[in-house]
Amino acid sequence: MKQLFLLFLLIAQIGVAQSLAPEGTVPLVADRFIGIDNYKNTYFIKNRVINKQGPDGNFLYNDLQLGRITSVDIINPLKVVVFFQDTNTVVLLDNKLSEIQRINFNNLPQFLNVSTATNAGNNSLWLFNVDTQQLELYNYGSKLQTVVSQPFPGKLLSQASNFNYCFTLTEKKLRAFNIYGSILNETPSEEYELIIQQHENLVALKENQLYYIPDFARRNNEIAHETVKLKLAEITIKDLQLSNDFLYIYDGKLLHTFKLTIPKK
Repeated sequence: MKQLFLLFLLIAQIGVAQSLAPEGTVPLVADRFIGIDNYKNTYFIKNRVINKQGPDGNFLYNDLQLGRITSVDIINPLKVVVFFQDTNTVVLLDNKLSEIQRINFNNLPQFLNVSTATNAGNNSLWLFNVDTQQLELYNYGSKLQTVVSQPFPGKLLSQASNFNYCFTLTEKKLRAFNIYGSILNETPSEEYELIIQQHENLVALKENQLYYIPDFARRNNEIAHETVKLKLAEITIKDLQLSNDFLYIYDGKLLHTFKLTIPKK
């Protein structure tokens, strides 16, 4: 009987270990919400224009000739990475959204056809090569590319990264890699549609529900890390970001902020 009670207690602790505490809601008129940087500036896209608003001031960037904006990576606000898949081009912006550098992968000595491009730090980008179906690191300073992964079967649905890790979601698998090209973890994709990251942790989206996946980039066979379904009010999830233990959800009209409580280890 005592063992049964302890089992129920453990299950209860897992269930409450992750919690989302509402911090506030503000209106936002945007086509897409990008995120909030470490300096509390808000980034969003409206009419194919990148907007930055906050303590640093209000700034805009657009280049309609490059096509639609596929993704914007603000992990380093001093070097924002903007990817245009239509023209196979990355533009690097400074903290005032002024252009620093433009990288056209069509013009490289070794042509690269990529579907994702995110910041890897040290003048490098995480790229997914469509032709080889492989994750690569590209150093735009030295113009050297390094293959990180074996070819992926299936379509790449989502990529999330930081300066140490890159997470990839395909139709079948969820994977974590480090900058040295090692695969750190690999699990079934569980029909997730999108992933976002913070350090070694992930939040995954499936059918308008969110799931917290702790320590996914850390290989540890001795400790089981349980995926936790996050309890959330009925909010239509259009865009989201996880940063500094705050989860931001944009429903198309309002930007919701939640404090994510991380379980003690």
